[in-house]
Amino acid sequence: MMNNHDTTRHVGYLLRSFHRVVGQALLPPLGDAIRDAQQLFAAPFVVLSHGVEGDPILNYGNALALQLGEMTATQFGATPSRVTAEPMLREDRQSTLDTVARQGYISGYAGVRVSGTGRRFLIENVVLWNVSDDDGNPLGQAASFDRWSFLH
Repeated sequence: MMNNHDTTRHVGYLLRSFHRVVGQALLPPLGDAIRDAQQLFAAPFVVLSHGVEGDPILNYGNALALQLGEMTATQFGATPSRVTAEPMLREDRQSTLDTVARQGYISGYAGVRVSGTGRRFLIENVVLWNVSDDDGNPLGQAASFDRWSFLH
């Protein structure tokens, strides 16, 4: 995972990218990058992102993302994002990410994901968006959702 300075900067990109492509704030801005990062980490909904590598690696997860993913921050930051989907659902997941890449964002997505321990859960009401720096250079993609249920 990133160090605190890099994480704070990345959270700024997540928040500004969301506002730019979705047209609303993910969280009310507090006017201070560190406080914004703390607020997002403690948010009552999941936020996670991955980078632009050929096989994108998860590079941010707030507290709920880490808890739901059943991973430490170190484990999370070493995980290819594709392994959060079951093997037979990875093609559908990639198709959705390709749509996000073209459109900027989508909302209302639902899908089955797998935690670091293999626990399956359904995520719903998901917003996925492209993340870029302030010059428009692609940094990856992010997701946020507030509804999930464990599957048996």
